[in-house]
Amino acid sequence: MTLTIKNVKRVGSEKLESVTVEDRKIKGWNLGDEGEVIDGQGGTLAPALIELHAHLREPGQTEKEDLASGLAAAAAGGYGTVVCMPNTRPVIDDPAVVRSLIEKANGLGFARLKPAAALTRGQKGEGLAELSYLRDAGAVMFTDDGLTNENARVLRLGLETAKALGMVVSVHAEDAGLRADGVMNEGPVSEELGLPGNPAAAAAARVARDMELVALTGARLHVQHLSTARELDIVREAKKRGLPVTCEVCPHHLDLTDEALRSFDAMYKVAPPLRTRADADYLLEGLLDGSVDCIATDHAPHTKAEKERDLLEAPSGIAYIEIAFPIMWTKFGAKLGLEKLLDLMTAAPARVMGWPEPTLEAGAPADLIVLDLDTEREVKPAEFKSKAKFTPWQGQMLRGWPTLTVVNGKVAYQRENA
Repeated sequence: MTLTIKNVKRVGSEKLESVTVEDRKIKGWNLGDEGEVIDGQGGTLAPALIELHAHLREPGQTEKEDLASGLAAAAAGGYGTVVCMPNTRPVIDDPAVVRSLIEKANGLGFARLKPAAALTRGQKGEGLAELSYLRDAGAVMFTDDGLTNENARVLRLGLETAKALGMVVSVHAEDAGLRADGVMNEGPVSEELGLPGNPAAAAAARVARDMELVALTGARLHVQHLSTARELDIVREAKKRGLPVTCEVCPHHLDLTDEALRSFDAMYKVAPPLRTRADADYLLEGLLDGSVDCIATDHAPHTKAEKERDLLEAPSGIAYIEIAFPIMWTKFGAKLGLEKLLDLMTAAPARVMGWPEPTLEAGAPADLIVLDLDTEREVKPAEFKSKAKFTPWQGQMLRGWPTLTVVNGKVAYQRENA
């Protein structure tokens, strides 16, 4: 298939150009109208985004999300590659399940799927899963995300095995004992509302422990969804020691705070919880100075009925993969700048994983997005591709919407009337 996208601007340029893709790669720039032609209408062309942390709920929880809805939502959000988490039912700890998910996703024509596999059997934290077989089946990461790794010895063994296999381990770093039954950040707001709090120390203590395990093993560790200033300080110190540690932050931990829980709306219940404005601002500074490696969404869809339960009973999670870039561009683009923001959502995730960094050069894989950086559009959850058609950003006017996503040289998403 040959495809030409005309009237687009490369990042950092105001010149209108055209790019042609063929056989899943970028053929070249300004070659004329070859094959199918799509008018980019002056949008900005960039490599497709890479998501290292999304919950697609398949197998076993498809009332919340499935591969088709989740990967369609990802493509609508500008993502070309999605790493899905293994906390499904059953847990993704079987090589056959990894292979079947990849095969199914490849037939959908949306974003590319790269499954993460469970570090331990059944994510029980007791014995390692068949890590070498899972890698050979196509798993790109090991994690027990959704649960915390309470047994340090088992995590050590997992890190040692992953290192031998050339793989990354990612962790949801919270001390389960300190977290207890907390439903929001522990602090003045939780005390005022009379809700059980989850202290920042629960995350910081676990990150500190895990840094020592990295020092012990020399394995690559990726810390998911930092939410506190103290966690970032600990990661910074580990990096100064030369440890092979990376970390991510999520847009919801930058834009939202524990003040949102005054509504008693479980839509704002996430794990780790929304913290203070001071924490959010500190994490943003970490993105600016490079101590935070990349941005991930932790896309975590649930049914509307589940999220309408009270805060004590409702599950944690926010689903918004298709508006993640517009959120970041509208709220933080002025401070981060376009090139930095795109790096945090494209090349930076690739560096975390040890993958080739995406480029727009001839011969590079044809995973591309066209962005409308200027037009404001209202967030309308009813129009989401995701099954989770509700969001904290409903009704907000955002800029930076993807109008076209190309994956493997084929159109995975094109906005209507674009």
